[in-house]
Amino acid sequence: MGQELSGLKAKDLQNLESQLEMSLKVVRTKKNQIFDDEIKELNQKGNLIHQENIEMHNKLDLIGKENEELQKKIYEARDVNRGNKTSQPPYSISNAHDLHAPIHLQLSQPHIQTQPGPGPQKDKV
Repeated sequence: MGQELSGLKAKDLQNLESQLEMSLKVVRTKKNQIFDDEIKELNQKGNLIHQENIEMHNKLDLIGKENEELQKKIYEARDVNRGNKTSQPPYSISNAHDLHAPIHLQLSQPHIQTQPGPGPQKDKV
């Protein structure tokens, strides 16, 4: 700590300073080596994460393509079923494309069918 240096000669102080500089150099070298090792390790981890990210994107693309193919098959099966009306229940509601899309219904007046024959009779007064 420098408290007991008052009794040392100039030559002894120079030797002590050289020893401190050498020790400090060793400490700095060790610190730099540790930082370099940590940087290398973090770079390796970063590369691994990057590779995993690429693999995940590839899997996501593959799943997206599989999903598209499955949707095409579903729509093709619906088209086949539309041609064969007996395969659908008589009171089913379908919006033709998306099972989860909202269905918009609208009220309308009933159609009155007219049949040939005598029309409505009027009371004669």
